Amino acid sequence: MAAASTSLASQLSGSKSAISFSCPPQFSGLRPSSFKLDNTHAFFQNVDSHLRLSSSHKGCRAVVSMAGSGKFFVGGNWKCNGTKDSISKLISDLNSAKLESDVDVVVAPPFLYIDQVKSSLTDRIEISAQNCWTGKGGAFTGEISAEQLKDLGCKWVILGHSERRHIIGENDEFIGKKAAYALSQNMGVIACIGELLEERESGKTFDVCFQQLKAFADALPSWDDVVIAYEPVWAIGTGKVATPEQAQEVHAAVRDWLSKNVSAEVASKTRIIYGGSVNGGNSSDLAKKEDIDGFLVGGASLKGPEFATIINSVTSKKVAA
Repeated sequence: MAAASTSLASQLSGSKSAISFSCPPQFSGLRPSSFKLDNTHAFFQNVDSHLRLSSSHKGCRAVVSMAGSGKFFVGGNWKCNGTKDSISKLISDLNSAKLESDVDVVVAPPFLYIDQVKSSLTDRIEISAQNCWTGKGGAFTGEISAEQLKDLGCKWVILGHSERRHIIGENDEFIGKKAAYALSQNMGVIACIGELLEERESGKTFDVCFQQLKAFADALPSWDDVVIAYEPVWAIGTGKVATPEQAQEVHAAVRDWLSKNVSAEVASKTRIIYGGSVNGGNSSDLAKKEDIDGFLVGGASLKGPEFATIINSVTSKKVAA
């Protein structure tokens, strides 16, 4: 499946010395490439071959529109929200929700509610923390260690979120250290990347995302148990959402970067999820894009029925064979 579903952006980048391309207006924040027209026939033969491969599984009941080989993944980041009572209601809604089976689901409560959530939430949904320290616990006031999180039953941690980068002031190297230590303690890492609005408008989207990716790549001992979350900062909590085409373009570029700078195997198996004002109304269209492997959801994850709708958008991946 992965070989047959290589992203179009990957093909474009692989052919950029021979072909020229101008991004449409909605991609104004991305660096334009340039194509020479003398090789377009070979390029479109390649695209045609790609399309025929993607639709050639006649014996299957359905195929899944994913460029990567990993399972669809949806995370709910509750941020600094909730009380004991409101979280009890949310847990009740999630426990009663009918969720598609072929999705990995995690929720990230505030630290002090992790035990409450772990003790009452269905085992169908795993628990993530929103942050952790760079090493073993000790004299670090206000911090939480990976060992403590594991003791509470957390299996994941969100690291590099834009609110930690741009409000708290965490830099790429510091975030990379956190991720490396969390992985060393057998925790999964949701590694966040994304550009500011001014960076997109000045054509630096790829530069920013690739720099953040490199910091993770330089620090990580392995990409096993890592999920990449692309979250354009201008879309987080603003009500603005990247179009499916904008999100797909960056996701495909991220997968291409992994293939060229880490390995083709890592590029295939690493899930790249989208975050930024995802809700029950737009998740289905976003999920249809082949390089969008799921979502990291903010405000909508605080509403049980809507979060369930987003989780179940995995059905949009399935197309008739």
